[in-house]
Amino acid sequence: MRTEIKELHQRLKTTTVYVTHDQIEAMTMADKIVVMHDGIVEQIGTPLELYDNPANQFVAGFIGSPAMNFLKGTIRVNGSAIFEGPNGIKLPISNAPASVNGRAAVYGIRPEHFTLADDGAEAEIVVIEPTGSETQVFAKLGGEEVVAVFRERHQFNPGEKVRLKPNAGLVHLFDEATGKRLNA
Repeated sequence: MRTEIKELHQRLKTTTVYVTHDQIEAMTMADKIVVMHDGIVEQIGTPLELYDNPANQFVAGFIGSPAMNFLKGTIRVNGSAIFEGPNGIKLPISNAPASVNGRAAVYGIRPEHFTLADDGAEAEIVVIEPTGSETQVFAKLGGEEVVAVFRERHQFNPGEKVRLKPNAGLVHLFDEATGKRLNA
């Protein structure tokens, strides 16, 4: 049905307002999305603008499936930037302004932006869900559950330790108190 509605919209070249709570429908059907929360417009943009540059933690968690991972911790900027997460894990940041040093923040990373790397943070695999084209791995990172998605084939086993490394250039930082995005 989504395909038929989108095809009709493209053929008629008319403005269509479609209301949905299903973010997959919104992402696949829209030219422009208005994300609302409690009657407030949180962000307006194309599906990929919202996906790649969410204005706040609400938008980041709403757009994308599986959802973005969120870890609470503190930003440390001393020449280079690092995020100190739960139970002392250290995660990379590439674009944190010096003004946020010591600030309580939420580290957001999409599941597909993890890689396996020797210099990654240790995580313990809890559940593996192969879907054919990709594998979703649910793991404990710093004691918190995260989801990582891999398109390549790997042999994973529950209880196994792996080292997950977030792509620092694709990390989203949010103010812990307000949820507003901190980095560009």
